[in-house]
Amino acid sequence: MLSRVANSIYWLGRYLERAENYARFIDVNFNLMLDLPPGMKAQWEPLILATGDLELYSKTHEDFDRRSVIHFMTLDKSNPNSILSTVTYARENARIIRENLSKETWEKINELYHVLNQTTERKIWDKKDPRSFFEHIKHSTQLLYGLADSTVARTEGWYFRTLGMYLERADKTSRILDVKYHMLLPTPQEVGSPLDFLHWTALLKSVSAFNTYRRMYGIIDAGGVLEFLIFNRQFPRSVYFCLKEAEDCLHMISDSKTHEFKNGAEKELGALRSKLAFSDINDIINGGLHESIDEIQQKINIISTEIQLNFFQIRQTPFTQNQQ
Repeated sequence: MLSRVANSIYWLGRYLERAENYARFIDVNFNLMLDLPPGMKAQWEPLILATGDLELYSKTHEDFDRRSVIHFMTLDKSNPNSILSTVTYARENARIIRENLSKETWEKINELYHVLNQTTERKIWDKKDPRSFFEHIKHSTQLLYGLADSTVARTEGWYFRTLGMYLERADKTSRILDVKYHMLLPTPQEVGSPLDFLHWTALLKSVSAFNTYRRMYGIIDAGGVLEFLIFNRQFPRSVYFCLKEAEDCLHMISDSKTHEFKNGAEKELGALRSKLAFSDINDIINGGLHESIDEIQQKINIISTEIQLNFFQIRQTPFTQNQQ
């Protein structure tokens, strides 16, 4: 497979996953607002902090009000990570490798792109419940995953898209946990309080994990949620699960039958996955939640760089310049 084609397929997977996860980020706060006690002010700044776009946001905004944050993350064309921008990049990558996609997949990506381009702020806020718009984004991307899984052969292209999807998902699951770190409780004594419980519940709901967590862990507490979303071997959005799936994709691409590393990407990914395999929640707590998450995100960035160097030898192009 040409590296140019593999690169476009890989980033198609990452951009679609990024769009879905930004919709999930916003869902965190909408869920919280529904459950917050009267008088509690919703916090929107944590979303910008967790996405790592604070510097870009601060250039054009002074306050972290709901409308400004949602516009920045959803329809702002100047934000390369907004939902509109990432779906536009995904569609452009899909157009480049259209002959490698099924007709149904291309049509659904095209449809999502046009829906977003025809969406205005007013259309979002005029709805009785703005969350329905973000639900539409999530459902559309999940339908695309289903179409791809059902209609695309398991060749190199499929593994590159899946690799991109799982790496992006591992990164964004960690960032969703970081949203909780940045959410301030009224006092330190509120840790473990009903309000703290509401925060963790909203976080679980934002990754569609609430019912699964309750079945597997029962009581909702900080340690259980962290263990579930970082280390769980069965849940498809946990950081460990995503890294393991991404590692398997890399081995299939490089034809590593013994599952030993053949390049820098496999080495870095295997090292991070192994570290998580032999860690537990106490290591996260002792190292500090934010610091531990930050370390995971930095290593995922290194893995992404190694993938670029080993498989694409990419030099910046109009549709990949922000792909980090």
